[in-house]
Amino acid sequence: MPQVLDGQQVSDFRSDTVTRPTPAMRQAMAEALVGDDVFEDDPTVNVLEAEAAAAFGKEAGLFTPSGTMANLIALMTHCRPGDEVFVEEHSHTYNNEVGGAGALAGVATRTFASEGGRMDPAAIARFARPGDLHQPATRLLVLEQTHNFHGGRVVPLELMSELLEVCRAKDMRLHVDGARIWNAIVATGQSPRAFGERCDTLMFCCSKGLGAPVGSVLLGDAAFIASARRIRKRLGGGMRQVGVLAAAALLALREGPAQLAHDHARAQTLAKGAAEIAGAALDPSEVETNILFLKTQRGLKSYAPIADALRERGVWAIACGGLGVRFVTHRDVDDEDVQRALAALGEVLPRLGAR
Repeated sequence: MPQVLDGQQVSDFRSDTVTRPTPAMRQAMAEALVGDDVFEDDPTVNVLEAEAAAAFGKEAGLFTPSGTMANLIALMTHCRPGDEVFVEEHSHTYNNEVGGAGALAGVATRTFASEGGRMDPAAIARFARPGDLHQPATRLLVLEQTHNFHGGRVVPLELMSELLEVCRAKDMRLHVDGARIWNAIVATGQSPRAFGERCDTLMFCCSKGLGAPVGSVLLGDAAFIASARRIRKRLGGGMRQVGVLAAAALLALREGPAQLAHDHARAQTLAKGAAEIAGAALDPSEVETNILFLKTQRGLKSYAPIADALRERGVWAIACGGLGVRFVTHRDVDDEDVQRALAALGEVLPRLGAR
């Protein structure tokens, strides 16, 4: 149900990162067994890493403060300065991680356009370079699953298999930015292991749809994680009694996926309702998980006026340039919030969105 902030009812669709820890998470954090994770003897962290790795069929895991750090660690472990990394043009790694690939990993990035975040294996094969006196060596492909700025679209397992095959042929590695990979798992009905066996490394966020307050887990083989642990330390991510955070992340891993189908259903309700409002331009069939981008019939260069008008009515969503207004469903919005959003859109869109 709506929150009350500064006397106003608020339905917060800005992101699934805004979820608050449940009472059970707070209790788990308070009662967590802890050690020193830099010495690898925090028992709660160790259980989290082991359970996450086992779920995806990987040998080992590494708990990190954020998904951004997990992705950066993956880049720095797979590559050396001067190597080349392939990314999708709207990917989080390229657009929303503050240029860490260049500034900290020292790698060159080549971007690729895609349909729905689904990169073309033929294009990857065509542009991959072995490296010579003049050119960087292409070492890594980063795939986003689900794809945030393509509206939470799922990259199909069949395509992941094709991309992995190309990487094998070109002596590249495949890393999955799986910030919301559990949404893909639930949407497809496939197992985590099915996704894990189609990449070399992956990370997932505990602090998005799974609902934990902090943390992500990076997964790979034992040698990769041993190297990644050293780079995490270099980046300042070596935490001490971090079991107090891992306890919430562990509960999120165990219980959070069961919530995601509800989030997806609410996103569909919101999409179908919004599509019927005058001025809206939205195809509900493209809303596969918990993210939708709402555009208008008269396409706008900036959707800030619509987001601002919604905020005045207590509905918070994010204007993403010309991509539209982004709504993300999550555990802390319910059916009442969805109906409040639709009512607000019914007032705003005919005025600001119609041709």
